[in-house]
Amino acid sequence: MATRRVTMAQALLSFLKNQYVERDGQQHAFFAGVLGIFGHGNVAGIGQALQQDPGFPYIPVRNEQSGVHLAAGYAKASNRLRAFACTSSIGPGATNMITGAALATINRLPVLLLPGDIFARRNVAPVLQQLESPSTQDIGVNDCFKPVSRYWDRIYRPEQLITSLPEAMRVLTSPSDCGAVTLALPQDVQAEAYDYPEELFRKRVWLIRRGQPDQLSLERAVAAIRASRKPLIVAGGGVLMSEASQALAEFAAQTGIAVAETQAGKGSLAYDHPQCVGAIGATGTLPANRLAHDADLVIGIGTRYSDFTSASMTAFQNPAVRFVNINTAEFDAYKVSAIPLVADARVALQQLAAALPGYRVGTDYAAQTAGLKEKWEAEVDRLFHLNNPGRPAQSEVIGALWEAAGPRDVLLSAAGSHPGDLHKLWRTRTPNGYHMEYGYSCMSYEIPGAMGAKLADPTREVYVFLGDGTYLMMPTEIVTSVQEGIKIIIVLVDNHGFASIGGLSRSLGQGGFGTSYRLRSKESGQLDGDCLTVDYVANARSLGAHALRASTLGELREALQKARTLDRTTVIVVETDPSVTVPGYESWWDVAVAEVSTMASVQESRARYEVARKNERYHL
Repeated sequence: MATRRVTMAQALLSFLKNQYVERDGQQHAFFAGVLGIFGHGNVAGIGQALQQDPGFPYIPVRNEQSGVHLAAGYAKASNRLRAFACTSSIGPGATNMITGAALATINRLPVLLLPGDIFARRNVAPVLQQLESPSTQDIGVNDCFKPVSRYWDRIYRPEQLITSLPEAMRVLTSPSDCGAVTLALPQDVQAEAYDYPEELFRKRVWLIRRGQPDQLSLERAVAAIRASRKPLIVAGGGVLMSEASQALAEFAAQTGIAVAETQAGKGSLAYDHPQCVGAIGATGTLPANRLAHDADLVIGIGTRYSDFTSASMTAFQNPAVRFVNINTAEFDAYKVSAIPLVADARVALQQLAAALPGYRVGTDYAAQTAGLKEKWEAEVDRLFHLNNPGRPAQSEVIGALWEAAGPRDVLLSAAGSHPGDLHKLWRTRTPNGYHMEYGYSCMSYEIPGAMGAKLADPTREVYVFLGDGTYLMMPTEIVTSVQEGIKIIIVLVDNHGFASIGGLSRSLGQGGFGTSYRLRSKESGQLDGDCLTVDYVANARSLGAHALRASTLGELREALQKARTLDRTTVIVVETDPSVTVPGYESWWDVAVAEVSTMASVQESRARYEVARKNERYHL
């Protein structure tokens, strides 16, 4: 057998370069390159291999966590068909990636993590940044990745790479098992040479399967749909990942069944499709939540029924409600005691359509859906144009942003008050035009995630919508965006603190305690002094971006138009009125209120909470 004598790190990169995926006859390389930061735990291994082979791109980032976020954004925007590897040194560099690993696994996105690790030969231990244990030598900080990885291995010997890498690829390309894969790489082993078989480096194509539903489950699903009078589709992220939007549009048009969307599934249908009733659940629209309340059949497609989607299991109140779940993951297909179709979303929708000739919802139900949708569009127009005196309301900022964006442009966000308002109000026109990380709702995802989305499709303008709280957590990847020529447009809403949690705190009777950016008062000893003054425009400029300030809606519209013409990342800072919020629409989210308190406002909130909890249901 022919062999090639290379270091473990060199072998690893040679393998990654030759991994391809194929779906629907389309084939392309899986890995776009490596993101990371070098330290003593990876510079002589992975670093040397990347320097020796400049054909495999390396992008240095400013924080290891944001490197993983960039990779996740890229994978999500690529419908899981492409990925990045992320490398770090040992110790803090590695553990910085744990948050990103959790985000990738929860959102089921393929990200390969290559953290440096302690010396396998142990004789020089403890090395710099090593965590020692008095009970075993076979543990280190990289063991923290185990619960947030779909596959984990530590490569103690260079030849172990031969059996570990195919397993890593199996998970990364699986429609059901996808998530973060962690290969911990001891720094001495990275630099060791081995005679690897040439076959390891041949081109390998991984087929992304479109699973078929079993016939009996399909027949039961068809019977359930035919028997229903008030069916509702809940479109989750699986619709987009399987590129099933056209199949869903055709199925909805054929049957007349209304389609509500989760955060991950928003954009599965264009907002103006007659059957699209928008967001569902705790951050849902009035039509979607009304229809969900009375639905006698819920068809969940690619959703895991998070508490926001189900409004903490209060959304579906019809005593006779049944569920049909289409999902590649058996774990999710069986949730809420559903008829499970363990299958690809596109395939299942096409087979259901073929099995339902002549079926269509009743005229009264169709008219109810159309009437609710018409009223909702008028409500969105109202919120976009409030003419709020003084500072604009956040809904007006969203309206100005939507009017400035093109049909294929991407709106990206992750945390704070923005996901709720955007889920309700953003009018998505094309698949993947709404990019929300809400599985983990991770503050600081926004800027690196947007860079990943832009790399996935440079022809689409990417708008980042975030608050001052998130921005202050990790603005430094703006430097990376300038370094790599990855232009994004960042709309930074300055509402002087954590507006989302502030609102939640007030609803719990706690008055927004600890959620505003204020100076500590000498009189009270609390953070209730004057607002902190942070010059976000100056900060963004110092990082290399163009930066604009908008004090009015008119100035914001002008800034948005100008940003499209500029040559690099642009930050637009707009101060909003946090007192003007988007209403909730007959929905609820379970956040426990203190059962015992000396505060009257908390006592009152607890009483309301106990009433609301009575609507929670088990779907058995």
